[in-house]
Amino acid sequence: MQRPLLIRGARQLLTLHGPTAPRRGVALGELTVIADGAVLIRDGRIEEAGTSRRVEALHKARDADEISAVGRVVMPGFVDSHTHLVSGPARPYQYSLRPMTAEAYWKPLQQTSRYTIEAQCFRLIEDFIRHGTTTLEAKSGFGMNERGELKILRAHAALNRKVPMLVSTFMGTRWLPEGSSPDEYINWMCEHMLPLIKRRRLAEFVDIYCDKDMFSIGQAHRFLSAARQLGLGLKMHAGQVANIGAIPEAIRLGVTSADHLNYVSDDDIALLAASGTIATLLPGPVFFTGAGRYPPARKLIDEGVAVALATNYNPHTSQSQNMQMMISLACRQMGMTAAEAISAATINGAHAVRRADRVGSIETGKAADLAILDVSDYREIPYHFGVNLVYMTLKDGRVLCRRSNVQWPAA
Repeated sequence: MQRPLLIRGARQLLTLHGPTAPRRGVALGELTVIADGAVLIRDGRIEEAGTSRRVEALHKARDADEISAVGRVVMPGFVDSHTHLVSGPARPYQYSLRPMTAEAYWKPLQQTSRYTIEAQCFRLIEDFIRHGTTTLEAKSGFGMNERGELKILRAHAALNRKVPMLVSTFMGTRWLPEGSSPDEYINWMCEHMLPLIKRRRLAEFVDIYCDKDMFSIGQAHRFLSAARQLGLGLKMHAGQVANIGAIPEAIRLGVTSADHLNYVSDDDIALLAASGTIATLLPGPVFFTGAGRYPPARKLIDEGVAVALATNYNPHTSQSQNMQMMISLACRQMGMTAAEAISAATINGAHAVRRADRVGSIETGKAADLAILDVSDYREIPYHFGVNLVYMTLKDGRVLCRRSNVQWPAA
């Protein structure tokens, strides 16, 4: 049993206490900030959150270990609801004239042992944690065949046993294998891969890339309908390259999240606003590649759509584990306020992976997944683009990383 832990003296405690439904409109910008705040943690769960004066006076706080957050912001750990954690090597030629082919990703994955992949990805997870992320969705999709995809999903499971923070998503529909017929491939997915993954409990969600020159609306319907019948959660990549009309189908099927949405119509926005689907926005690849356009976050929010932010980490288009950078891009390029971006990166991200009852806000009974930042006001976060402001990250009440002090040599 862990000793109680008291985090005290926070200049701002961002609790995000509020409704159980995804945050929309004005509610997205309501962080429920407590000045001079404190959090009492017991057995990995949040026991109390409030002013330092009130929480410190509680009898159950008297024997607690203490962490001083004086002058700092304490907030929920980031929930990165869209990554491709296991996705092949870094892309050294992104800015040169030698673009990498799909084969350059799946071939090394297929030739690398699962244990080597796990070791490489564990180091990536450590970088996510250093940047304040405590929950992340990991999609497959770069395995390109049954053996490669199963290797990725098994790596997800092994990593989750070490650090239980991953939500696994099967995305064998990220690419279409060369020489394959789209319809035949989808039929094979529905008849073979989906039942196999469900039977072996290798993924909680499935995802399909429904966009120009990828899978059609009809193919997406076939794949997601089969997954829904098996009890798997549904996600869809849509509107990254063009708007082919995928959003109405996503809404009809009840997808948990529709991701990217760089290209989305007014009618799509109205449908999303009236639905329970989260619009997961990914500014990272637009910034990194310099291609396409940023999602219309301001319009989505003003029309009542529940939006989340994520990194889309992958070495192909968005090699960043830093959710703080996504907040900066959301504020600078997409018209979001700092408060809206923080909500989108925490509680709405939790809704996008069906974890909002456990993480994403600082409320009694939830997991003590916290980030302590070296700023005195949350509105400073977007100004420090590309910088890691995290002083400490806690997962289930345990300190996973702490920024070390600079050691100056003796004079």
